[in-house]
Amino acid sequence: MRKAFAFLTSFGGAAPPAPSALAWFPFVGALLGLVLGVIWWAAGRLWAAPVAAAVVVAADLALTGLLHFDGLVDSADGLLPPLATGRRRLDVMADPSAGAFGVGVAVVVLLLRWVSLAALPPSPALLGALWCGSRLAMAEVARRVPYARPGGLAGGFLEGGRRRLPVAGLSLVVVLAALGRGDAVAGLLALGLGAAAVTALAVRRIGGFTGDVLGAAGMVGETAGLLVAAARWR
Repeated sequence: MRKAFAFLTSFGGAAPPAPSALAWFPFVGALLGLVLGVIWWAAGRLWAAPVAAAVVVAADLALTGLLHFDGLVDSADGLLPPLATGRRRLDVMADPSAGAFGVGVAVVVLLLRWVSLAALPPSPALLGALWCGSRLAMAEVARRVPYARPGGLAGGFLEGGRRRLPVAGLSLVVVLAALGRGDAVAGLLALGLGAAAVTALAVRRIGGFTGDVLGAAGMVGETAGLLVAAARWR
């Protein structure tokens, strides 16, 4: 579990990725979401909804060490432009600088997360379900999709073969969704579609996933889930 914390958050210390960490991804995601949900609830008692939502967005970036956000920016720069080869796309994704595609996608995603949270009443269970679901999606991508960058950091998840995820991870998502708002299930479905869309684009353009793609899939999935959860269903 420590290695999952180390990879997914700012805590746990430095630890190399390992296949055993994948099974803990949903649990770390659920804990992150619940903590953010409590911050959301507390901030909502102090400030108006837009300010409380901004606090949650900032807290999420801080708790994850901007790791997934960085993956989103790098993936946008590498996967979206009309580049010639997959090798060139991988080189762009490895470049620490941010291009126009990365900046544009980053702004849109942060804006959508902020306005969606501002439109929703605080719900720790909803964020727990979505953040748990996004980490489950990351683990499933790492388990099922070919790795596109030999020798890369995320390749450590595949050493010793790919392991099946325990049913407990999926069960935790279902429990949190049941405890959350009625639209949590719709949000989880949107999350899955968003993460799948990012993964499909990566497979098409670079032949598989990288650590950046995992982060992008999680960020896009969470954002899609929040956006659908904030829709006016009545």
